[in-house]
Amino acid sequence: GATGAALVWIPRRAGERGALEAGALPGLLPGGRPATDPRAREETAAAWGVAELPRSPGRDTGQIVEAAASGELGALVVAGLEPADLPDPARVREALDAVGFLVSLEQRPGEVTERADVVLPVAAVAEKPGTYVDWEGRARPFEAAVRPDQATTRQPMPDARVLHMLAAAMDVDLALPDVPSARAELERLGRWRGEWASGPSEPARPVPRPQAGEAVLAGHRLLLDRGRLQEGDDALAATRHAALARVSAATAEEAGVKDGDVLRVTGPAGSVQLPLKVTAMPDRVVWLPLNSTGGGVASDTGAQPGAVVRIGPATTPEVQS
Repeated sequence: GATGAALVWIPRRAGERGALEAGALPGLLPGGRPATDPRAREETAAAWGVAELPRSPGRDTGQIVEAAASGELGALVVAGLEPADLPDPARVREALDAVGFLVSLEQRPGEVTERADVVLPVAAVAEKPGTYVDWEGRARPFEAAVRPDQATTRQPMPDARVLHMLAAAMDVDLALPDVPSARAELERLGRWRGEWASGPSEPARPVPRPQAGEAVLAGHRLLLDRGRLQEGDDALAATRHAALARVSAATAEEAGVKDGDVLRVTGPAGSVQLPLKVTAMPDRVVWLPLNSTGGGVASDTGAQPGAVVRIGPATTPEVQS
């Protein structure tokens, strides 16, 4: 309050800020325009060459998953997603299994491609032009580093071109056959100079109260983990940090484990076992790397950071890695 400082969002994935600028959230239009603002809707409709936009907001990711799982959606187009990326991987798998027709845009095979009716390979970043947006909102355009005539095999198409062709197959003309077309459309829209959409709000929740033998789960994904784009690059994968569980000295003593032991962390769906590193940190908190072991902490335990889990000595010498 004294300095005027405020929170700022620095996303983990390179494309997340760009996704917001493109209007990927259900309440946003391109350029951060609020979907409820009449002038923003008029500007966007004019740029898209339509009379008006739908008045209801779109679905967010969780709502898309539920609509697919319940049969409300007959088809899904999924790009670059692993179920373990989302808060409830089990529900995502149910949705993928339930939807009538599944299209996957991918660079590597995974759980989605295993279930897909159609798999469309798309170009990697080095093979296509595009734009990154940094956390301040500054555009960083780039051109393709690898040209088709430099490659030894046929180049996959950019994902923008694939989406344009999918729309055409559904008798919808996006008028975005390539990246220059998309850039030109954004330039025509220009900057939004009206009121910004309100920021997200998260309701207060009761503070977790773990008892003896329990801990609050904490964690994040390491820069190098079990991400699929590292597959086939053994040298890069060999530089990953070791997958370790971390608790305080008091918590380790209370749980009956010591530094170097194998710690078992159990949630509602199962458990993970990792070597323990006693670390200076709050008591009755256990930190785990979220995607460095097994199928990922969310998939293997059914717990997300903030949940109370059980901790204790491993019941088997086997350690996941």
